[in-house]
Amino acid sequence: MSDSLQYFLERSRQLFMAALFGLVFVSASVLVPSTSALADVNAEESTVTVEKVVNINTADAEALALALDGVGMSRARDIIAYREQHGDFTMIEQLTEVRGIGAATLERNRHRIILVDLPE
Repeated sequence: MSDSLQYFLERSRQLFMAALFGLVFVSASVLVPSTSALADVNAEESTVTVEKVVNINTADAEALALALDGVGMSRARDIIAYREQHGDFTMIEQLTEVRGIGAATLERNRHRIILVDLPE
């Protein structure tokens, strides 16, 4: 196995483990034109995006506003007020019951939302 293929496989494993245990969402796009050109693949050709996930049942307003696209401090406070009035969210879709959170906002953030903390 070539060094570049070995590097690629090890880096993929590391990203998977980070996503699984580091409470991050990882999407990787690696430019690999063909298996014969694997030796040309290097770190500059890789794009990695890391986004934190947020537990909407425990997060404070600042954490919600930072983690959720299209949700500012005002809307984050509305999420907390809803949670305090109705109890913990049991389904992510319940977020659309919060004033100002529609289906588009939910879908844009679905991959960032969790309902329970994952064990460490």
